[in-house]
Amino acid sequence: MTRILVIEDETGIRENVAEILEYEGFEVFTAEHGVAGVKAARDYLPDLVICDIMMPKLDGYGVLTELRSQADTATIPFIFLTAKADRDSIRLGMNSGADDYLMKPCSRDEIMTAIRTRMEKREAIRQLQQQSFEELRGNLITILPHELRTPLTSILGYTELLQMDYETLPKAEMEERLDLMMRAGNRLFRVIENYLLYAQIEIFKREPRTMEAIAQHRTENPASLLHDVMLQKASQYERTQDVAFQAEAVPVRISAENLAKIAQELVDNALRFSAPGTKIEIWGSVQEGVYVLSISDAGRGMTADQINRIGAYMQFERKLYEQQGMGLGLILAKNLVELNQGRLTIQSAPSQGTTVYVELLVGSA
Repeated sequence: MTRILVIEDETGIRENVAEILEYEGFEVFTAEHGVAGVKAARDYLPDLVICDIMMPKLDGYGVLTELRSQADTATIPFIFLTAKADRDSIRLGMNSGADDYLMKPCSRDEIMTAIRTRMEKREAIRQLQQQSFEELRGNLITILPHELRTPLTSILGYTELLQMDYETLPKAEMEERLDLMMRAGNRLFRVIENYLLYAQIEIFKREPRTMEAIAQHRTENPASLLHDVMLQKASQYERTQDVAFQAEAVPVRISAENLAKIAQELVDNALRFSAPGTKIEIWGSVQEGVYVLSISDAGRGMTADQINRIGAYMQFERKLYEQQGMGLGLILAKNLVELNQGRLTIQSAPSQGTTVYVELLVGSA
């Protein structure tokens, strides 16, 4: 049964709304002022809150702020019930995170329409979250074991062959097997490194002192660092002729280690998901006081839905394209950028390529 909390200081209105909702089959809780309403919301965790604005002790805006500040009540749909119909009041409520407004006096149909709209939206969000969770679970089951076992199997297999044949194996063939072992080892190392880094970032987000320390880091010459990363990655894919690079040597507020990791993941994606012979362009410049790094490719691109669903362990169209990696590259880059008070955005279209923009704070002189 859907649970609804009604917070209203006028007894007649509170009882009237509660009676309408109970008649419609909802389980109803009521509170006579804001403080009692916040307590009731935390005690009963309703599916929806209907709340007056002008109340003693704590007004509706205060109630909304309190509920949005706690994880267990932050996503509860919230409808204001108010006689204040001016634009500033509505804007303040919506900016605070309200989902809808009902103007006093309101009819039964208006109340039910607002509730149905909010509950349908919440159900749609729940289904989307469930779909994302199922996809994440499926990826964890299939991708992570594959990404750990495949390179490890190669290392063990080639090691066994070398042990068996090392006395008679021609030098060229031995070097080839050692090279394959090195590649497999590097792949395994990157999987483990990215997994640990992802977990570390999630911990850092919850440590204010660590966040303060991170904000003090600087890279004096990002252009040199970015150029080195570009050459290293392009050489790895044997595509040094495909890349174009230009960047300003302006200090930025991020550690060299984190900037290098961001660039490595983004350039690697651009090279991996575009065809040899197509251009990869890396530009870095100061725009309106912010250092903007852009990395563009002419690869297969992504849909808007895929961009919105970027997250840990997400790979798109894996059945259509052979891929290596756990899908951590973009989300790692995004998390590292945001960890340093920056912003990462993506512009992409299927079969037309992708441009990733990284905005970082410029370091003080």
